[in-house]
Amino acid sequence: MARYSRSAGKDVERAMDRRKKGKLKRGKGGKGGKVKSRKQAIAIGLSEARKKGKKVPKKAAKKKKSKKTRKTKKKS
Repeated sequence: MARYSRSAGKDVERAMDRRKKGKLKRGKGGKGGKVKSRKQAIAIGLSEARKKGKKVPKKAAKKKKSKKTRKTKKKS
């Protein structure tokens, strides 16, 4: 069973083309400058597909970082 719809793949392709032409922008409203990263272009394409209601898996939940405790040496 496919995880992504074909139309979602087309959205990603369009985002990749816009990145190549230098038209893909980052940030809300595209005010954060040009996207140079391939991975970021894919993420933007998938995000656009999600907004349109196409078949795309949910975003992976962020893992909480646990605070590491440092063990101190006891003076004898």
